[in-house]
Amino acid sequence: MPKIVLDTNVLISALLTTRGAQAAVLDCVAENKAQWCVSPAVLAEYEEVLRRPKFLGIPREYIHALLVLAARANLVRPDITLAVSPDETDNRFLECAEAANADYLVTGNIRHFPKRHGKTEVVTPRQFLVVVRDQAEQEG
Repeated sequence: MPKIVLDTNVLISALLTTRGAQAAVLDCVAENKAQWCVSPAVLAEYEEVLRRPKFLGIPREYIHALLVLAARANLVRPDITLAVSPDETDNRFLECAEAANADYLVTGNIRHFPKRHGKTEVVTPRQFLVVVRDQAEQEG
């Protein structure tokens, strides 16, 4: 099962469009096809963004379902501080990925990240879904 770190934009998009690729990535987590990895800084970023006024219309049951999934996530505590991305908050996701030894960092903004950071490959939600599909075909 691949270990993944989810950028905040993937979560927000999944909550706003429940039939899109971003929501399908969360389905992979819910169906134990991927292990979601988080850090305290990443969780704080999720919370801060979800509290923004423009997202107050997201149905509470969607946020509750997300919180249930997040409670099952693998919590890591990075012991490094990176300055790889020009967007300072994106560095927290790279730190989390490194500490978790994650296979993938899934983001809707791949231009903000290097293509790869250590072992972690940076992919879009659609690219990640292809990985999951290919793994299922190999196993099945």
